[in-house]
Amino acid sequence: MRTLLGSLAAVVVLTAVFGFVYPAVMTGFAQATFPGKANGSIVTVGGVPVGSSLAAQAFSGPEYFHPRPSAVDFDAAGTSFANLGPTNPNLARDVRKRARAILALERPYDPGLRIGDIPVDAVTTSGSGIDPDISPAYARLQAARVAEVRGLPLERVMTLIGDATDGRSLGFLGEPGVNVLELNLSLDGTSPR
Repeated sequence: MRTLLGSLAAVVVLTAVFGFVYPAVMTGFAQATFPGKANGSIVTVGGVPVGSSLAAQAFSGPEYFHPRPSAVDFDAAGTSFANLGPTNPNLARDVRKRARAILALERPYDPGLRIGDIPVDAVTTSGSGIDPDISPAYARLQAARVAEVRGLPLERVMTLIGDATDGRSLGFLGEPGVNVLELNLSLDGTSPR
């Protein structure tokens, strides 16, 4: 009986500490120190939420930079990955299909574009299915199209890409990335010159 009461007391105390106290302390700490990140890194324009800098959104118009392909159709409620290995014929089929679509979209603006010029992140999904960043190489690949459709000088678009590029975490972890939502919002705020 003594062991049973001790076990029951441990369950109650541990549930209270790790189920209520710890989450409340961490939530309070996050709200006090990083309120924007704690609330989902919501991006607003004119006080109206337009998205999160942590989740990709489907941009498909030729005037916008496009994100990586999504295994979950950009649904943040159910993030997932494609789970197709390198020997899976479905992965090869999907990559070929996406590469052909990119060539069809980008070649009118960059006639010299070859399949070997397409970065891997342009034709493969991310681990979460909603990665908000693309590689600087994929952003540069899209720059000629975006510049021409928007009537902007290519140099201006390249400058916006450079401004939107984040370096490696801590200077050595990961790869540089370009947040597609933030880049497209900066484009929307740029008028043709």
